[in-house]
Amino acid sequence: MNISAILGHPRPDSFNHALAAAAVDAARSAGHEVRFHDLQAEGFDPVLPAGEEATSAPVPPMIDLHCREIVEADGIVIIHPNWWGMPPAILTGWIDRVLRPEVVYRFEEGDSGEGTPVGLLRARSAVVFNTSNTLPDREARVFGDPLERIWRDCIFGLCGVAKVERQTFGVIVTSTPAERRAWLEQARATVARHFPRER
Repeated sequence: MNISAILGHPRPDSFNHALAAAAVDAARSAGHEVRFHDLQAEGFDPVLPAGEEATSAPVPPMIDLHCREIVEADGIVIIHPNWWGMPPAILTGWIDRVLRPEVVYRFEEGDSGEGTPVGLLRARSAVVFNTSNTLPDREARVFGDPLERIWRDCIFGLCGVAKVERQTFGVIVTSTPAERRAWLEQARATVARHFPRER
C-alpha cells in the first residue's frame, strides 16, 4: 500500500513533527511504502502563479511529483496545526497547487465547472491530525470546527476519498509529557487501524 503523508508546520521541534514521525513509523511498521513530505523543510513554494491553475498548464517538477504521488496513494495522512480555523499557508498552498483539476477531480463532459465534480483519487481512507490550543468544546461552540468541514467535505469529499477521520490533540501549550506520549500512541493506533498490514 502506498501512503502519502504531508506535514505543514514551520518548526522542526514541534509536536506536529512528532505526530508525523509517529504516523510514518506506524505505516512503515505495517509494511507500507510511505512518501513523506515536510513541506517547510523541503522549501515547498505555496504561491500559485498566474496561469498554473489552468488544467493544461505545465507545472514545475516538484508540483508534478506531488501530483503523481497523491494520485498513486492508497491512503493519505495530513498533519498540521489549527491556525485561525485553517491549515497553515504552506499547506493551503499545497492544496492550491497539487489538488488540481484532472488530477484529483474532474467535471462531467459539458460541465463548465459550475456543477458537482467527480473525485479521482484512488485513496479510500484519509487521516488528518491537528494540534490546537483551543479546548474542543469551545472550538465547537464558538467556531463550529471549520477544519472538519474543510477536510471532510471541501477537500477529500470532493476528491473522492470516502473515509476521513480527523483527530485534534490539545491543548498543546499546557500539555504534559505524559499526555503527549499518549497522543503519539493514539496517532500510531489510528494509522494502523486505517492502514492495516496487508496479508
